[in-house]
Amino acid sequence: MTNFLYVATDKSNKPVTGMLEQADRGSAIAALTKQGLRPISLKQASSASASAGFSLSKLFNNNKVKPDHLVMMTRQLSAMVGAGVPLVRSLTSLADHSESPRLKQILTGVIKDVEAGATLGDALAKYPDTFNDVYVNMVRAGETAGILDEILKRLAMQQEKSTTIRKKVKSAMAYPTVLLSITVLAFFGLMLFVIPQIGKIVTDLGGPDAKLPGLTLFMLGVSHMFTSFWYIIFPVIGGAVYAVLRYIKTPKGKERFHILILKVPGIRGIVKKVAIAHFARTFSALMGAGVAVLECLRVTSRSVGNMVYEKALMDAATEVKNGKPLSLVISQNPLFPAIVAQMLSVGEETGQTDTVLVKVADFYEEEVDASIEGLSSIIEPAMIVIMGSMVGLIAASVMMPIAGLAQNIK
Repeated sequence: MTNFLYVATDKSNKPVTGMLEQADRGSAIAALTKQGLRPISLKQASSASASAGFSLSKLFNNNKVKPDHLVMMTRQLSAMVGAGVPLVRSLTSLADHSESPRLKQILTGVIKDVEAGATLGDALAKYPDTFNDVYVNMVRAGETAGILDEILKRLAMQQEKSTTIRKKVKSAMAYPTVLLSITVLAFFGLMLFVIPQIGKIVTDLGGPDAKLPGLTLFMLGVSHMFTSFWYIIFPVIGGAVYAVLRYIKTPKGKERFHILILKVPGIRGIVKKVAIAHFARTFSALMGAGVAVLECLRVTSRSVGNMVYEKALMDAATEVKNGKPLSLVISQNPLFPAIVAQMLSVGEETGQTDTVLVKVADFYEEEVDASIEGLSSIIEPAMIVIMGSMVGLIAASVMMPIAGLAQNIK
């Protein structure tokens, strides 16, 4: 398949530009004509320009659609399809009224693919940054079973739950992050500007031979190091942070980071509960859509957000493929609490696995809320204590020599 950049006019003689993927030039012209467009210019897109365009959009973050916009689009599409509105007309209406320029651009491309004969699931699969595997597979299952409106409604509900959890985690981390940033800035500010001036005053008062306390000498030494070698220290710190962030984005680094956060007290509990809630709700939604168990496990493993759980679910898929019940496989893995295996066992016996897992997801989402509130109540005073200790340490390093000089004067 080849990408073609085209300029055409619609029925109102308005110019339309875009990119079309077809086997050859003739097929591209035929596809445009089928869409009611009259081609004016049709050029083959070079890989370099496509790559540059992709990089540019990536640089400015134009290829991201906000979760709230995606949820709203999904709910509206479900309502229109359920009311009997034709799919192309529904998508066109959503594209015309979308508040997100990127989503409008994506929907325009989806409409063209659907008009060219593609299924909605296949059309959405071309935009993996917006529509993940869960979304695409559920839409395909809904189209196959003829219950697309019901599936879209489930998708919107699942996205709302996932977005809510993500917002709560971000909200809980916002205050500690601000406090930590203020603490770091205050530390560097004191080391670079305040401590040198105070050291000069103390030295002037006591003379060059004055004996200073060890704490004061230590703080003056740290301050001297920062003021003398700031052009080395700050680039090294920045480079180290950049290298760590780049390493975490690699598959091996991401896996090690996920293993690490599952060992940190206080955080590991929340991470586990979030992963289990994602697993239960996503697996439930796919099962309810009629997707096969192995495909459910494969898709769900990539949506839990933790590579340790992803590997565990892929291993579980292998065991299930060999004939073991999923509940038995889950019960043997310490990453999953006993309640998950028990509820899965009940679902397998009653044939209502999707319904049972919704209960599990609801339970763990409530547990996440409680854990986040508890962690926030601990982090806030801890950060205040850290800031107070830092200020107290600097104050002590200043007051001790001044008190000593006052005693000598007496």
